[in-house]
Amino acid sequence: MSGDALADDWKVKLRYGRLSTPFQHFAVLADGVAGEPIDGLECRPGPAVMSMKGWATDADEAADMLRYVSNEIGFSITGAIEVYQAELDEPPRDRPFAYSINFVPYSEDGDTRE
Repeated sequence: MSGDALADDWKVKLRYGRLSTPFQHFAVLADGVAGEPIDGLECRPGPAVMSMKGWATDADEAADMLRYVSNEIGFSITGAIEVYQAELDEPPRDRPFAYSINFVPYSEDGDTRE
C-alpha cells in the first residue's frame, strides 16, 4: 500500500463503516473583524472572513465552536455563520475539535488583495 493510501486509510474505514464516530465533518465561515493576530495565526487587523473545519455533533455545535474560537483569537463576528458539510482532511477524535483556521482579509470595497 502506498504512503497516500495509508494516510487515507481512515477515510476508507469511515466510509465503509469499519470506523465510526458520533460526529459529522463541517466547514464553517463567518464575516467579521480581525483584531491583532495571535501566535500561529496571520491576518491583518480589519474586515475579514474566518473559516475553519472541524468535527462536531451537528451544525449548531460547529457554529458554536466557531464562536468560541473567534472569541479566543480576537475575531469579532459581524455577519451570519455559514455551516457546510466538507471534505475530510483530519480523522475524527474522541471529542469535537476544530482545525485549519484561516482568514481572508478584505477592504471595505470587497478587495481581498493585501
